[in-house]
Amino acid sequence: MRLPATEEPLTPLRLSLVDNSFLHDEVCDGIQAVEGSHHKHLDATIRGDFADSLDLDKAMQPGHEQENRWDYLLGHLPSAAIVALEPHFAKHDQISTVIQKKEAARVQLRDHLKPGKRVARWLWVASGRVHFANTEKDVRRLDQKGIQFVGKVLAKHLRDLNG
Repeated sequence: MRLPATEEPLTPLRLSLVDNSFLHDEVCDGIQAVEGSHHKHLDATIRGDFADSLDLDKAMQPGHEQENRWDYLLGHLPSAAIVALEPHFAKHDQISTVIQKKEAARVQLRDHLKPGKRVARWLWVASGRVHFANTEKDVRRLDQKGIQFVGKVLAKHLRDLNG
């Protein structure tokens, strides 16, 4: 059950969602919405920087069962920005899948974010070993689609969100 707006913590994700979005019910404090086995992809020194989180994959599954879905949205408190995190196999043949996940998430989120609110950074973290054949070409392709591959652990990659 959703708390009245006056009782909800003022956190980046909660503040970015339109009032009638069902996603409010899925937002958790801190990184609680991130599956425990995925916590290792967030450096311990930055975990406390996330005020709220949303398992977007789970929340969007009903009605989108056959579509690609991005895994997580995180509310980065120091910048008040929304960060999208996708733990996924880091293989060349998965680049198109990750790009499709981002595009699907943008469409899925369209009616849930307030005007002017957006995901500030789309981040792909390797869920296992990194198997890119031509890293420079692969990184360039991801950059063109607005996705940053960060390796196995998200750490210093958020420093420039403030400016």
